[in-house]
Amino acid sequence: MTHSRAGVAAVALVALLLAGCGKPATPKVDPVTEKAEATERARQRDYGGKEVRALEDAKKIENDINKKAEARDPDAK
Repeated sequence: MTHSRAGVAAVALVALLLAGCGKPATPKVDPVTEKAEATERARQRDYGGKEVRALEDAKKIENDINKKAEARDPDAK
């Protein structure tokens, strides 16, 4: 009887493992929307909000500098 119980336990374990190997559940939230909402929540926080705003300001300055550099580029058409 000991061998049959071990066999049943092994079969049950294999069945459980195979049941978990299905198609992954689809996310319920759009990743782009979630990122935008998380950024907004981070901006509102007391701790870390200043850093998020500073990073966004730095990206705006970078884009502005790049536009000005492209406008002054003599090789640009």
